[in-house]
Amino acid sequence: MADHPACQRAQEQAAGSMALANFQDLMRYQDFGGTARDRHLAAQWMAQWVPDAVPERLLVAPGIHSVLLALTSLLVKPGQSLCVEPLVYPGIKAIAAQLGTRLHPLAMDEQGLIPESFEAACKSTPVGALYLCPNLHNPTTATLPIRRREQLADIALRHSVPIIEDDAYGMLPTAVPPPLIEYAPELTYYISGLSKWLGAGVRTAHVFAPTTATHQRLAGALRATTVMASPLTNHLVSDWIEHGICQEVLTAMREECRWRSDQIRQRLMPFDVRTQPNGFHAWLPLPLPEDGASLASDMANQLRSLGVAAVAGSTFSTDRNPPEGLRICLGGSLTRNDCGRALQAVVDALENRVPDPASRLNPSAAGPFSGPPSDPPPAFPAF
Repeated sequence: MADHPACQRAQEQAAGSMALANFQDLMRYQDFGGTARDRHLAAQWMAQWVPDAVPERLLVAPGIHSVLLALTSLLVKPGQSLCVEPLVYPGIKAIAAQLGTRLHPLAMDEQGLIPESFEAACKSTPVGALYLCPNLHNPTTATLPIRRREQLADIALRHSVPIIEDDAYGMLPTAVPPPLIEYAPELTYYISGLSKWLGAGVRTAHVFAPTTATHQRLAGALRATTVMASPLTNHLVSDWIEHGICQEVLTAMREECRWRSDQIRQRLMPFDVRTQPNGFHAWLPLPLPEDGASLASDMANQLRSLGVAAVAGSTFSTDRNPPEGLRICLGGSLTRNDCGRALQAVVDALENRVPDPASRLNPSAAGPFSGPPSDPPPAFPAF
């Protein structure tokens, strides 16, 4: 993607933006949450996904991970649990371990989180917040249906449980169901960022708080943990939004994601791969081990040694019952030739380790996932 015309124009705009910027102002401390211009442009940009986006309730933060750290520390009090999916972004596990926060894994199936399990948790344990990834779930690629979003919002409202909506991948599809913030605006913290489609080096996230008061409290929590987002990065992203660069790059990324997801389906369909048309990662269920060893872990290590971004399901697990499966990612700086080589390496590994696709039936890898609450888990690197 680096040589795509949209990416080249982003580089040119960046050079021009920095040349014309008031460099001295950008090198000073600034109020947390971005300048008025940053918030205004970010709200315009985010209105594509959050129709009621207003700059007064928006904060510009240094990446989604920093927002998750601040929200977990702000919302989940001692003695409370953070409700999560049984497979989650490993960064939230690292945050929970750092803060000593107890995770309460809920149940999910191929459509995503099961509302009844959230209701049961609210009735049986003190819940500080619900964290979920509703679009192109990491790692399973599931997108939560509208009906379940309505049910989860209703449960949260009845039990007064805040929702942390991590929409890191929600910009990639051309259309997604309405976000949970539309169903429970008074309780939902909606988070999105640029790293999954523009570049991990762009540590910029946008977060909407439910009210003016919660906006101020979140700003305080973020200020305590990160001081402020980089004014240089904020200025650059604002210029990209204002001049249409973000939209141009996103359009190009969507086209590339469609091509890559097509390749994943074509090459790995015999192995029951799960993917979505606009995603660049896939979930690959594997057979249950017969000797106690994890086939997923072994294959992930083997594939990573060949340069393939493969991660075992245990890395994402919160319920001490990790499914045998792999997350395969074809994002980043891979060229199309790189993608082809990576997929062939996956096919070769599967054929060598699992010669008969019919033997791969693994209910635990396909869902549903469920389990008891876990103690604070060990830290894992965020990605």
